[in-house]
Amino acid sequence: MKHDVFEKNSINLLLGILVVVAIGGLVEIAPLYWLKSTIEKVEGMRPYTPLELAGRDIYIREGCYNCHSQMIRSLKDEVERYGHYSLAAESMYDHPFQWGSKRTGPDLARVGGKYSDSWHVEHLKNPRSVVPESIMPGYPFLTRKLDFTKIDQHVRTNQILGVPYSDEMVKKAKADLKTQVDPDSDDVDAFQKRYPKS
Repeated sequence: MKHDVFEKNSINLLLGILVVVAIGGLVEIAPLYWLKSTIEKVEGMRPYTPLELAGRDIYIREGCYNCHSQMIRSLKDEVERYGHYSLAAESMYDHPFQWGSKRTGPDLARVGGKYSDSWHVEHLKNPRSVVPESIMPGYPFLTRKLDFTKIDQHVRTNQILGVPYSDEMVKKAKADLKTQVDPDSDDVDAFQKRYPKS
């Protein structure tokens, strides 16, 4: 078949493009209707605790995701510099998810246990005091008290969006947040049953 049929007649070219795109779309999209989920299962995934949810709100409010966005990039140099790349399952309860197209700093999901609490406090106050080459601005005002008066409503909203919070988790959200802030609380055992460690 000669291709000049398509080159000399734009209608034929347009129809040819539509046929090819339709076939490609069917091949890519149709199998998704037979899958229960496109996200692979990761052991230990659970919904955010109320304190983690409150922290995530601060992360979004302060724009931390602009430089610390989670990325599905398995490039060797990025894995060596920042650690294991993010998995889709780790963001399955994020509304909205925080994936981006660029990562200036490390994926914060990988930094949690790497440094001490005092290091993180100092880093937030004055990033260059602990990482001289950092371009991150300081956040010294984040030392103010956490307002968690509406945390139960926030957990309830996430439940409506499909995050698997039970009605008991919604009802006890404020108590659970207080338990996390004060680990010597009497409710620690009940909290740990609702949010098992991953």
